[in-house]
Amino acid sequence: MTDVRTSIASDLGAWLALAREVEPLFGPMADDASFQAALKQAIKDENAFCLRQAPDSPFAGGVVISPDTNEIAWLAVSTAHRGRGLGAALLAKALDRLNPDKDVVVQTFHGSVPEGQAARALYARFGFDDLEDGGNDPAGLPTVIMKRPAHRTGSQQPRTEA
Repeated sequence: MTDVRTSIASDLGAWLALAREVEPLFGPMADDASFQAALKQAIKDENAFCLRQAPDSPFAGGVVISPDTNEIAWLAVSTAHRGRGLGAALLAKALDRLNPDKDVVVQTFHGSVPEGQAARALYARFGFDDLEDGGNDPAGLPTVIMKRPAHRTGSQQPRTEA
């Protein structure tokens, strides 16, 4: 299952369920009015993408982009669906929708966070490198800002291991 689709308004409940699942790592957000408003706007603007196993099933994962700042604003894969390449499918979709002529940035976990190693490895495979300290996230975990340089040659697909 790697069919990433644009989210629609009726997806909001599934987005909030995914947000609740990842709150131990990202901090409280699902019940936060500003998070909900930003998510609704991203869906309205067609900047939120998701994966589901079936139309009425919970999300396997989702990604939100900000074309204005050329960044990955939020990416999560449900625990039950990790390790299947879904994060890569979501990230590829996001990068296809962002401007390749500008740097792409994302805030993710610092290398010292064991739970964030898979996310860091995913971004590195897509050409992201650490740029600067990102402070602690709302869950209190240290983060970094990673950058993927503009004008990359080739596709938006991940680097393969040699």
